[in-house]
Amino acid sequence: MPPTSTNRKICGFVGLGAMGAGMAKNLRAQGYPLVVMGHKNRAPIERLLLMGATEATHPSQLGEQCDVILLCVTGSAEVSAILTGQDGIFAAKRRPGQSPLVIIDCSTSDPSVTIKLAALAKTHGMNLVDAPLGRTPVEAEAGTLDMMVGCDPAIWPEIEPILRCCAKNINVLGEVGAGHTMKLVNNYIALGMAALFADSLSLAVKGGITAAQFHQVIGGSRMRNGFYDTFIGGTLAGNPSTHAFAISNAAKDTHYALNFAASVGADSDLKSAVAALFARMVADGKGGQFIPTLADFVASEQGVLPSQLRG
Repeated sequence: MPPTSTNRKICGFVGLGAMGAGMAKNLRAQGYPLVVMGHKNRAPIERLLLMGATEATHPSQLGEQCDVILLCVTGSAEVSAILTGQDGIFAAKRRPGQSPLVIIDCSTSDPSVTIKLAALAKTHGMNLVDAPLGRTPVEAEAGTLDMMVGCDPAIWPEIEPILRCCAKNINVLGEVGAGHTMKLVNNYIALGMAALFADSLSLAVKGGITAAQFHQVIGGSRMRNGFYDTFIGGTLAGNPSTHAFAISNAAKDTHYALNFAASVGADSDLKSAVAALFARMVADGKGGQFIPTLADFVASEQGVLPSQLRG
C-alpha cells in the first residue's frame, strides 16, 4: 500500500473504466488520499481499495469528503447528471472552512455544456475545470496520457501536481471550455482519418488493388502515422482491439463536433458526412464495436467482403 501524504489533497474519482482505472491507480500510487465511486466493473474498485482508497455511494459524498474530484465518464449528459442530480456533487454540504471544491472533467464533453456547468458550479462555491484526454488505456495505466486543459489560471497551480500523476504531455489552452473544444478538434481529425482510410481502402479493393498492396504503398509513405498503424493494422489483421475505441463514442464525439461547429459558424459537408457515417454504424447495432471495424462497415456498404480487407 502506498503511503498517504497528510498534506496532499483528498481526491475523488468517478468513472473507473478503461481510462479512469489507470488514472485513479496512479493518483493512489503517488500517495494521494482517494475516494472512488461504484462502477459496474468491480475489479478496478477492488484494486484501489487494496491500495488504501475508500468508496462512496453517491457523488454528493465525494463532494463532502474531497478537495478535488476527477470525472472520466462518457460525455456531457453523464457529467451533468453527476453534478446536478438529486445526490449530485452540487448537492454536497461542504463544511465551514473547506477550500472550494475543484471538479476536473476528463470526459469528452460538449464545450457549450461545460461552460454552463462551470458557471453553475460557481454558484455552489465550486470550480469546474475541463481536462480531456489523449492516447489510450495503455498510457492511462502508465501515467503518460495527453491532456488538454481549460481552467482559471489561478486554479492551475493547485491541480497541476494531481494531473501530472496521470499525464505526461499537458497543454493548458485557456479558460474553461478550451480543453473540450480542442478535444473535439483532436477527435474530429482522428475520426475523419478513420473515415478517409476506410473509404480509401474500400475504393482500392473495388479497383483491383489488394489490401496488402494498399498497405505496402500507404504504409510506406508520409501518410503513415500512429493512428494509421492501429486502425489499418487492426483492419488487415482482423483484430479491432488494436484501437479499442467504441463506435458509439465516435458517434457521440462527431455529433458534438457537428453541433459545436454549427454554434460557431464552422459547419461543413465534410463534418456532416463523418458524423453520419458513425451514426449509421450505431443505427445498425454496431455501436459496441471498435474503430477498425469501420473499414468492414464501409466495405459492406460498397459491396466489398471483409475477407478482401485482410492483408
